[in-house]
Amino acid sequence: MTFQDGNQGIRAGLSPRNIGMTKLQLKGNWNEIKGKLKQKYGELTDDDLTFAEGKDDELLGRLQQRLGKSKEDIRRELEGF
Repeated sequence: MTFQDGNQGIRAGLSPRNIGMTKLQLKGNWNEIKGKLKQKYGELTDDDLTFAEGKDDELLGRLQQRLGKSKEDIRRELEGF
């Protein structure tokens, strides 16, 4: 079974609940998440936080460059919101 975010959940023994935030959930909550990121990291601009559907790697790359964190660290932080 492949979930919306492309993960092979059944083979890995994961349920959709354990996968974390899917792209759809991220898109739906993006304004809230963006506000929290701007509060936590005051140096981020609206341009840094522009989210275009299907361009999540581009967003992670921009945040990685601005914050000096790995993409995985940023992904985990986003999933925590």
